[in-house]
Amino acid sequence: MLHAVGIVAEYNPFHNGHRYQLLRAKEITGADVTIAIMSSNWLQRGEPALLDKWDRTKLALQNGVDLVIELPVQFAVQPAHRFAMGGVQLAAAINCDWLAYGAEHPEIDMMNLVMEQPRQSDFFRRFDQTYAAQYDRFLQAATGIRLTDSNDILAFAYAQANQQLGSPLHLVPVKREQSRHRDPTIERSTSVASGTAIRRAAFKQRWDTVGRVVPEATLNALQQKSGITWADFWPQLQSGLGITNVNRLRDFYMMTEGIEFRLQREARRSTNFDQFMQRVKTKRYTYTRLQRQAVYALLQLTPDEMIGSATLLRVLGFNDTGRAYLHQEKKRTGLPLITQLSPALVDGEYQAEYRAGLMRQMVTGVEQDLHRHPIYAASL
Repeated sequence: MLHAVGIVAEYNPFHNGHRYQLLRAKEITGADVTIAIMSSNWLQRGEPALLDKWDRTKLALQNGVDLVIELPVQFAVQPAHRFAMGGVQLAAAINCDWLAYGAEHPEIDMMNLVMEQPRQSDFFRRFDQTYAAQYDRFLQAATGIRLTDSNDILAFAYAQANQQLGSPLHLVPVKREQSRHRDPTIERSTSVASGTAIRRAAFKQRWDTVGRVVPEATLNALQQKSGITWADFWPQLQSGLGITNVNRLRDFYMMTEGIEFRLQREARRSTNFDQFMQRVKTKRYTYTRLQRQAVYALLQLTPDEMIGSATLLRVLGFNDTGRAYLHQEKKRTGLPLITQLSPALVDGEYQAEYRAGLMRQMVTGVEQDLHRHPIYAASL
C-alpha cells in the first residue's frame, strides 16, 4: 500500500527551496508518494504564472514530485482561506495521508488556534482589511500571537480548512530555510531564494544568479521560454473593462462597493497595466486584491463559478510511482479522476478553468487544455 504526502504549490518557478521542502516532507512522513496540488495558469496574488502549468508540471516531475494534480482557478486565485480549502479538498480527495507546507514558525500549534476561533466571529467580515490583516487581528486578540508572514497565514488556513472538512489530513509544517517568501533579493552566498527574487532576476536575464538557486532544468526552461506577465494581457483587460457595461461588470466575482466604476474609468485612461494598478490603488484595496479583481474581470469569472467545492481531480502529470498510486486509488478517490477533457466538461464544470487556459493560449499560441494529456515523466 502506497502512502502519499500532498503539497499545495505554485512552483513559480520550481526552485531549490521547493526541492528542500519535498525532501523534508518525505523524510518527516516516510511517504512513498509525493503529490503536488499545483495552481494552474493564474496564481494566488492575481498574477499569470511565469511558465504555463505544463512546463511547471514537467519541472516538478523532474525534481522529486511523483504526481501533479491541478488546483483550478476558482481556488488558485483566492485569499488564503479559499486557496487552502481547495488544496485540502483535493489532497483529501486523492487520499493523501499528510499535507506538508512551508512555515516560518512550525512550532505554532495551528490546530489549537483554529479550535480557539469563535464559531460566530466578526473578525472575518471587515471588507476594508485584507484577509491577511484579519487573520492577524483575530489571532492576536485570541492568543496574543501575530502571524504576519504569508506562509504562517496559509498554515493557519490549511489547519482551518482541514478542521472544517473533518480533519482528513495529518498536517506537517516544514521550516523554511534562509529565504522568506517574498524576499526581493538573492544573496551572493545562498542557494535558496524566494520566487519573487528569482522572477526578477530572470526578467533581467541574470542567469548566473538564477542558476545558483534553481535546479538546472528550471534554469534551462527560463532561458528557453519567454516569461509571461500582466503586460501580455493588458490589451484584453483594457478593452474588456473599457467597453463592458458596468451592470455586466458588476456580475463578476468580488466586484463590489462600486469598484467597477473605478476600474472602468482608469482602464480607459491608462496606457499599460502598471499605470492602471497605480491609478486604481487606494488605501482600501491592496495591490493583491486589485490584481485578483483584474483576473476575475479578464476571465469573466462569476460568483457561481468561484464559490463552491472541488468537483474533479485533473491529472497534469506523473512518473512511475505516481502512476502506480493512481492505479491503486482510482476506485477510491473522493472525486472523479480526469486525464482528458471532454466537450461536456469544457462546457460545464471545467468552463472557468478552460477560459483561464484559453486566455493564455491566445497570448502564447500553446494549447492548454482541450487536446492535452498528462505528462509522463519517463518520456521527458
